[in-house]
Amino acid sequence: MKVRIGISAPPADGAGHFAEIVDHAESLGVDSLWLSEIVYGPAVEPFVGMAYALARTTRLKVGTGVAILPGRHPVHVAKQLASLVALAPKRVLPAFGLQPARTRERDLFPVPDGARGAVFDESMELLRLLLGQDGPVTFKGRFHSVEDAEIGPRPARPPDIWLGGAGPIALRRAGLLADGWLASFLTPEEAGAGRATIQAHAADAGREIEPDHFGISLAVAAAAVPDEIAAVILRRRPDADPAELVPVGWEAARELIGRYVAEGITKFVVRPAGPTPRFDTWLEDFARELMPLMSGEDA
Repeated sequence: MKVRIGISAPPADGAGHFAEIVDHAESLGVDSLWLSEIVYGPAVEPFVGMAYALARTTRLKVGTGVAILPGRHPVHVAKQLASLVALAPKRVLPAFGLQPARTRERDLFPVPDGARGAVFDESMELLRLLLGQDGPVTFKGRFHSVEDAEIGPRPARPPDIWLGGAGPIALRRAGLLADGWLASFLTPEEAGAGRATIQAHAADAGREIEPDHFGISLAVAAAAVPDEIAAVILRRRPDADPAELVPVGWEAARELIGRYVAEGITKFVVRPAGPTPRFDTWLEDFARELMPLMSGEDA
């Protein structure tokens, strides 16, 4: 299985240093760059950032980690992805989630009350048709209906679509609809159990998810786990010990990544746990300390 370790762009840097981060990642041979969906603040919008980063590079893969699907029209999303894949084949990594982590941003992705999960599922169905079906698509659903919809030539190889989430419904949805899974704030054992559950749901539906299409987003602390990160973990996981989810230092990060790999988790999106005075220095440390852990050949 291919072990790949990418990075998440620091939201606080916004557009000011984005070009430098992209160029530096490309020069260091970083596998992938992932962009978070954070509307209120300086973070670069993920689809805009993907296009910009892909245009500046020839090798770097770029993904959304994760973008919100319900509240976006799936025809628009399909058009964006088809365009990006045509311009940068095999380098587009879309990952979608159900709703923003920040409560106050949820109204920015409007869906009918109580129907977010149903909208997500229908959006994925239409998105798949638009990216995978030859010719016009006619679709009549509860939330979206289109007739003879065309987004241009379908990609020769549609992008793999990864999903986030770790609850029972999210794991079932990933098994039924996803090409891969990108989780966060799970121990290696919890991630391994989630992987097994997803694979079981996929098998029940007559599907197969590639064995190395399971990943984790991982924050690495320079010293102690920052209070802000600890508060986020405790809000999402009241039963969890932040120290078990956020390694302190590169040695601890290598050890934790090894435990994830032993559980079948082979894709990693690494970010600093808190602000860094010099992200370029952090990136060079990342390349020296973690990139040697990658293994396997690219498809």
